Amino acid sequence: MNSKNLSLTLLALSFIGFADATFLTIKHYTGTPIPCTILAGCDTVTNSVYSQIAGVPVALLGALFYLTVFILILLNLQQPNKKLIKVVWWLSLLAFSASLAFVYLQAFVINAWCLYCLISALTSTLVFLSASVFVRRA
Repeated sequence: MNSKNLSLTLLALSFIGFADATFLTIKHYTGTPIPCTILAGCDTVTNSVYSQIAGVPVALLGALFYLTVFILILLNLQQPNKKLIKVVWWLSLLAFSASLAFVYLQAFVINAWCLYCLISALTSTLVFLSASVFVRRA
């Protein structure tokens, strides 16, 4: 996969992640229930003590992460810059690590699953893997 295709992949993934995390953020601030059609437990997870860090919803942090990746990749498309790709990689490593922790919490601490949270975990994993390939090629 060439750098343009990797950039387009990262743009698509970060857009999906941003939409997912923004949906959860809106649900958090409006206090409306989250439709959980496949898995039961979305509200249990998103209302748990683990759903916020220092009073900030994890979903909002995720939305900011995905938006940052999207902007950095757009900038890289305009003018390729290895430093931007390294920043994306470091951010994606952090998000991937957080996703592992949140999946662990869902499985072993909260004992409930949130479909939207799992979509974000998958998306952040794919962003990390794509960014890893990008860094190796840059």
